[in-house]
Amino acid sequence: MAQTLLLVVVSALVAVSNAVVVPGPGLALPGYPSLAAPVYPKLAAPIYPGLAKVAVAKVAGPEPYDPNPQYSFSYDVHDASTGDVKNQQETRSGDVVQGSYSLIEADGTRRIVEYTADPVHGFNAVVHREGVAVKAVAPVAKVLAPAPLLHAPLVAKLPALPALAPLGPAYGPALAPAYRPALAPAYSPLAYH
Repeated sequence: MAQTLLLVVVSALVAVSNAVVVPGPGLALPGYPSLAAPVYPKLAAPIYPGLAKVAVAKVAGPEPYDPNPQYSFSYDVHDASTGDVKNQQETRSGDVVQGSYSLIEADGTRRIVEYTADPVHGFNAVVHREGVAVKAVAPVAKVLAPAPLLHAPLVAKLPALPALAPLGPAYGPALAPAYRPALAPAYSPLAYH
């Protein structure tokens, strides 16, 4: 409870210390003459002025602009355990980007994509394929025979259903459904060993 109260008080102090006076009637805006003497509301000074100074955030300036950005990167992945084989390389000089990447597809072919991008022609890519597609054969799952039962299953005998008379052209009276009581679960003493 005391921590919550302290948090509310600190939040109120920060809000008061960051308060801004909004010009209203009688306050002059820059470039406009005032008709009356300016009236500023009187704000109470914060009780803990040092705490209010800590909570003031500084606004970061804009990042420097690079008129000719340049970079180059590449990577290769060859994972024998998963079969993941791919690579990429890309370079940039100013507004022109050139690069390529390749990967092994599911059918065994290798896809190679070479691309360029610039402000005049936009993004352009050329796709090549290497190798012959191999039709994948689905693995055959081995099915095991069910394990022999250690005890005979318990089967409840149900009473025979009454025979229903065939409906004739007159459709006779509607038959009420024949309900049976639900079977109680049959537990085997061997199941708990």
